[in-house]
Amino acid sequence: MSKPTPISGFPEWTPAQRMIEQFVLDRIRATFELYGFAPLETRSVEPLDQLLRKGETSKEVYLLRRLQADTDGPAGDDALGLHFDLTVPFARYVLENAGKLQFPFRRYQIQKVWRGERPQEGRYREFLQADIDIVDRDTLPAHYEAEMPLVIGDALRSLPIPPVRIQVNNRKICEGFYRGIGLTDAEAALRAVDKLDKIGPAGVTELLASTAGASEAQAKAVLSLAEISAPDASFADAVRGLGVSDPLLDEGVAELTAVVETAAAHAPGLCVADLRIARGLDYYTGTVYETQMIGYERFGSICSGGRYDNLASSGNVRFPGVGISIGVTRLLGLLFGGEALSVSRSVPTCVLVAVTAEEDRAASDAVAAALRSRGVPTEVSPSAAKFGKQIRYAERRGIPYVWFPGADGDEVKDIRSGEQVPAAAGEWTPPRADLKPLVGPAGTGV
Repeated sequence: MSKPTPISGFPEWTPAQRMIEQFVLDRIRATFELYGFAPLETRSVEPLDQLLRKGETSKEVYLLRRLQADTDGPAGDDALGLHFDLTVPFARYVLENAGKLQFPFRRYQIQKVWRGERPQEGRYREFLQADIDIVDRDTLPAHYEAEMPLVIGDALRSLPIPPVRIQVNNRKICEGFYRGIGLTDAEAALRAVDKLDKIGPAGVTELLASTAGASEAQAKAVLSLAEISAPDASFADAVRGLGVSDPLLDEGVAELTAVVETAAAHAPGLCVADLRIARGLDYYTGTVYETQMIGYERFGSICSGGRYDNLASSGNVRFPGVGISIGVTRLLGLLFGGEALSVSRSVPTCVLVAVTAEEDRAASDAVAAALRSRGVPTEVSPSAAKFGKQIRYAERRGIPYVWFPGADGDEVKDIRSGEQVPAAAGEWTPPRADLKPLVGPAGTGV
């Protein structure tokens, strides 16, 4: 067999990186549960007609079909695709299980998703997302939109990563403003503004004209709105200063003011009102979020989401919701690429139990079992080599302690300091800092 060629966009971490990833997931999961979100996992595939409801995503969906499928392609119930986010599957789940759920329903979901986009640093075709959503029946109070940044702020602050800034806007502000200046195609205008960082003001002006029918004056007004940014509720005065009036605009300003003020009371500096944040997906209807990691802003958002009112609906029944998603693989990929995170050892093992002779391996196994029963990660030496070789084996793998069974009593050695002391497997406990690998910023000595 020839050497395999890696497939771009499908990351496979090293064991050390995977331990960092699991540490990150544990912290995120713990924060979500502190806020009362319940775990959920949905299937990996959805009907294509459901996946394509979200907007401009058809080019990114991976189609699923059997090798021996009909050459004409899948149709009907066989037209399936891999989910490219967790919001669409969640909306479908709510509709299917509404009779079994208690509303408002708070759930978190940590799963792989797939997108057929061009791989680059921080962007993958298979990646892990960590989502939270709150949905209710018929109406969803706006205060849940203010809660989202608090959860994400706490989750990301619990990690050994650079500080983050959550940029927030409200689609009602944009749509009300566009309506107030006479633009009728709000969705086209929003999609144009969403490309501001990529194509610049001149490019957006051209796009507004070609896709939203904007005049030069209307395009100038749209860009003036997008330029407004403030770390507090003063953004509202800047919006009013543009002289545009519309009830939907006023409603959006009030809702965004509540989000910014709630976040400032919880964690000053966490949120900033940034009216260029548009989120080009069609189903958002209220607050939208994007999150920058300080020092990595050029790579874009690592966490995003928003309010949606019509994604989960059936007949006259609606389940409006608000959600936000951490791009876990994206976040870690950027930090791994910058060698910004480290783990104190590359294996979970805390203790290596030495084997004095192969015929005595059972005694070493018994020591290991006793240590494991007390929560100490332990493995037994692979061979009864000289103790020096067994110690070097532990050193190569980063295992901090070697245990020596003895007829007259056992001893354990900290191979970093050289200290060796008598120990009993039913009583000895390593320092807490050694029990499990520690994760932290690179260069901190963890």
